[in-house]
Amino acid sequence: MPDTSPGLLDPFRIGPLEAPNRVVFGPHETNLGRERQISERHVEYYRRRALGGVGVIVTEEASVHASDWPYERAPLGADSAGGWATVAEACHEHGTLVLAGLGHAGGQGTSHWSQRELWAPSPVPEVNTREVPKVMEGADIESVIEGFGRAASVAVASGCDGVEVNAGQFSLARQFLSGLTNTRADEWGEDRTLFLRRVLEAVRSAAGPDAAVALRLSCDELAPWAGITPEQAPGLAVELLGDPAAPAYDMLTVVRGSIFSAGATRPDGHTPQGFNADLANSVAASLAGVSDVPVVVQGSIVEPTHAAEMVAAGPVAAVEMTRAQIADPLLVSKLRAGEQERVRPCVLCNQMCAVRDNRNPIVSCTVEPFSGHETEDTPVAGRALAPVDVLVVGAGPAGLEAARVAALRGHRVRVAEAASTTGGNLSATAVQPGRSRFRAFGDWLLAECERQGVEIDTDHHVGMAEAVEAGQVILAVGSRDRDPGVPMDTDAVVVSAAELLGAFAGTGGPPSAVGDGAVLVWDPVGGPTGIAAAELLASAGREVHVATPDYIVGNELARAGDLGPANARLAQAGVRMHRRRTLSEIRRGAAVLADRFGGDDLVLSVTAVVDAGARLPEDTLASEVAGPLGHRAAGAGDCVAPRTVHEAVLEGRRRALELG
Repeated sequence: MPDTSPGLLDPFRIGPLEAPNRVVFGPHETNLGRERQISERHVEYYRRRALGGVGVIVTEEASVHASDWPYERAPLGADSAGGWATVAEACHEHGTLVLAGLGHAGGQGTSHWSQRELWAPSPVPEVNTREVPKVMEGADIESVIEGFGRAASVAVASGCDGVEVNAGQFSLARQFLSGLTNTRADEWGEDRTLFLRRVLEAVRSAAGPDAAVALRLSCDELAPWAGITPEQAPGLAVELLGDPAAPAYDMLTVVRGSIFSAGATRPDGHTPQGFNADLANSVAASLAGVSDVPVVVQGSIVEPTHAAEMVAAGPVAAVEMTRAQIADPLLVSKLRAGEQERVRPCVLCNQMCAVRDNRNPIVSCTVEPFSGHETEDTPVAGRALAPVDVLVVGAGPAGLEAARVAALRGHRVRVAEAASTTGGNLSATAVQPGRSRFRAFGDWLLAECERQGVEIDTDHHVGMAEAVEAGQVILAVGSRDRDPGVPMDTDAVVVSAAELLGAFAGTGGPPSAVGDGAVLVWDPVGGPTGIAAAELLASAGREVHVATPDYIVGNELARAGDLGPANARLAQAGVRMHRRRTLSEIRRGAAVLADRFGGDDLVLSVTAVVDAGARLPEDTLASEVAGPLGHRAAGAGDCVAPRTVHEAVLEGRRRALELG
């Protein structure tokens, strides 16, 4: 018998509408707004995913009421009519359905921008700021419900195909549903579903019969003592659906997370891909018994094969692949063309796409820096008017991206790499716990270069003479170690974090120089490298200490959502953490840590110190060729200034686009 299971690229019904395929680009903060409006930056951002073939786009959530201003550029439904209209027009041109995301952050918002009190069901402090919200009165509740209806009406009138109501992370609707945040004794507490049911009624009425109403629902708050649990979720979904003949919603997206677990909704690579699959399947199976409302599975799903298997197996009907399409907007069109191997891999790092922080960064992507900058940066398109010969020195992420883009533009490209393998620090990055997908990105870069005919020479050291004889030169030779800058015995053992990670990548263990005793990881940066070094050493059975001048270990991981989880992992692995300490001396068999605020020194008995401090640019070749080559040599990545993979990719691309 023929296989009748649905395929990822097959259409599916969402109430009165038909989506062209089962891939969803879900709502997420972008900071692309102008003031509180959906902007021209949003339009191009969503247009690019629609051009890439995605079936459904849910726009960045718009606040439905003026009491809600959760981050500076959060859209406001009352101000979004023009933006929604332009987005819908741009996406409809490519057959994509557009749903307007609607919500209210409630007690998980902030008063920084509104300069007024937060609104919430009960006086439960916001976890990060400790701000206590106002307990909503009856008139407040009715006003927000009416706001949902008005926003839905505006969105549909503007050309959107429907709306999605957020009862997931950062939502007032979930706060009413949950015993964690709703301790009311009135009708809104006695029946915790009442608020969301009233919201869905208002939205359904305002949207009209030809529009779709979707619901994003937290089905596991990871707080079983009072929150929504996986066992309760199927019954809750059925209860909220109401009459199957006239369902309150037409599509349900299953998510997880709560006020106490904000990062759990979209964690980084330390959490397995598809972590919500069982939960979504149980909810879908429950709904299938009473209706044909499709359920969308969400949760770190970035591999097309994985997504297709979920849909084919059922009972979920569609897959949200948001970060995957930030990394590759053309994902669906590549699948349709049978070019799955050409899909640029999402590395699940959250370093550039998680933007809800006080820096107000614009959404982007470590492996695809054009994302979010569609209206400002030069696209990789077209052929150069004057192709040239290009020598790229270094085959790390900066060099390979430069070579890939230069070749796409028609230049004749040769890459010279001193090591025996390509990828540079990507292999060391990939060995870090939770970051294995960086290896897939390195493989993708190499494959794309080979596909474009780039000549790659490994075990080849480029000297000044060869560089001077070349046409255009792009230097992408990386970084070098920095001296720890403290008094050190001549026979003390110090290895850089880069050396340590490289050894784990090559042999699966630390370099022999660190010996068999206890090890100190000195981490003045607070980024992922020091944490990874400590985790790897602990996994190898070593006694590990990690020291930082900050108040918390791994301070810089907060922006990617891994700060709390990383500290928990270190504690569980038995790593001893020394906070508010500076490295003052390295002795043979010991390291001295000074107290930042004048307390007693701490002397640790260790056989080696792993230095995870800042590195220096490898600028030797650049200095040699600066005079002879002049403008014909350009640097990219760590050899300019040691930073992250994102800057390496971005600068490699920019140098290639400047050629010819």
